[in-house]
Amino acid sequence: MELIKVENLTKTYGQGENQVRALDGVSFSVQKGEFVAIIGPSGSGKSTLLHILGAVDRPTSGKVFLDGTDVFAANEEELAIFRRRQVGLIYQFYNLIPVLNVVENMTLPVSLDRRPINQKRLDELIGNLGLRGKEKALPNQLSGGQQQRVSIGRALMNAPAVVLADEPTGNLDSKNSREIVELLRQSNLKYGQTTIIITHDENIALQADRIIAIEDGRITRDEKVGRPRA
Repeated sequence: MELIKVENLTKTYGQGENQVRALDGVSFSVQKGEFVAIIGPSGSGKSTLLHILGAVDRPTSGKVFLDGTDVFAANEEELAIFRRRQVGLIYQFYNLIPVLNVVENMTLPVSLDRRPINQKRLDELIGNLGLRGKEKALPNQLSGGQQQRVSIGRALMNAPAVVLADEPTGNLDSKNSREIVELLRQSNLKYGQTTIIITHDENIALQADRIIAIEDGRITRDEKVGRPRA
């Protein structure tokens, strides 16, 4: 079942001779429950694409559909609700709130949405992410790998339609990187969570079901990896 459909997406910055085309007619679709890795060199447009998929940025032209709904037909208030409820964003630099503890950071999107916290889901995520015993710890009391686990928990807490991860291992050593990718993969398998990960590391990309390569704002390769699913 098709969850995401991208049609002729373009994004330009600047004007005239200074204009930069970050995305140039990108089109593809993602099936529900698919794990997709988007790779490409620095400046290829992959992070721009991820930000548009997450409605953090608007395209210059083209459309993004989520479950058949035109995302950018919405106004800014509706887009804010869309980001809280439908998208789980994971960044390289964690973006945790320093004065909030692990549980408070993980449940922040739910609190902002003024919805009740699903305690069963919270407890399950804390266990799966290896954060048991760290519930009251502040970000500065955690290692980099633990902070990234909290950011994953925050992204999954609302049971979003899609999880978008932008270089989630870029700030971590090789051991923590492997563990974080494994956590994302297990979440994808356990919850049927549609996941799109941006990475420059082909070894990480090979953990996905499918690899999309981008260069100069265009898709240059789109292929199935053939990873066996549980």
